[in-house]
Amino acid sequence: MEGIILGLLIPLMGTMLGSGFVFFMKKDMPPLLQKALLGFASGVMVAASVWSLLIPSMNMCSHMDKWSVMPAAVGFMAGIGFLLAIDYITPHLHLGKSKPEGPRSHLSRTAMLSLAVTIHNLPEGMAVGVVLAGAMQSGAGITAAAALAMSLGIAIQNIPEGAIISMPMRAEGNSRTKSFLLGSLSGIVEPLGGLIVILLASMMTPVLPYLLAFAAGAMIYVVVEELIPEASEGEHSNIGVIGFSAGFVLMMILDVVLG
Repeated sequence: MEGIILGLLIPLMGTMLGSGFVFFMKKDMPPLLQKALLGFASGVMVAASVWSLLIPSMNMCSHMDKWSVMPAAVGFMAGIGFLLAIDYITPHLHLGKSKPEGPRSHLSRTAMLSLAVTIHNLPEGMAVGVVLAGAMQSGAGITAAAALAMSLGIAIQNIPEGAIISMPMRAEGNSRTKSFLLGSLSGIVEPLGGLIVILLASMMTPVLPYLLAFAAGAMIYVVVEELIPEASEGEHSNIGVIGFSAGFVLMMILDVVLG
């Protein structure tokens, strides 16, 4: 039980650590650094989706022979659809944008920035939770080390994300302390989302392959819809590519070595 709690909290610790950068950095984050960090986060999430989620999902269904890909395909598309729906019904404001997305609302810019980050963090928490659920179940083929690799990988990419979140909060006119708290609170959804997935998987073991792929689809949606476009805007988009490569390789190494 302690291992599960720790696995759920490690990513939150990464977000809090990154949000703390607001106490040491200037009001605005240099654009090149932001591109590199966005690319890095994208690389970690894509690698985690493949090695930690989609491949284990298919391996768990190996008894289905060539149809072992179907639960992964169904779960992946369900994850994409879920985030698409959340994105559509939730008023939110992406970093660096002036026009909100979703239904019209009277929420403040800070509140809508926070909602955008919450949408972003939810699939990461689900991913950690479903891998932890797999490690808890015998015969799932997911080791405790693999679950630790996922938790550490998400935590590492949450460090730059925390900074990317808290710095714009500061630029919006909030105090450093409030920006830190808002950045840290944005990560609360991760352990909560992970816990919900663990409870769901424990009640319905056969859905685990679908849940693994569902989390992968949700994360890929965030990468393609938000992170990569933001990392590619304007000049020096190659910085985002370098960051993506570094994040992808790091997560791949973590998953293979620890898993």
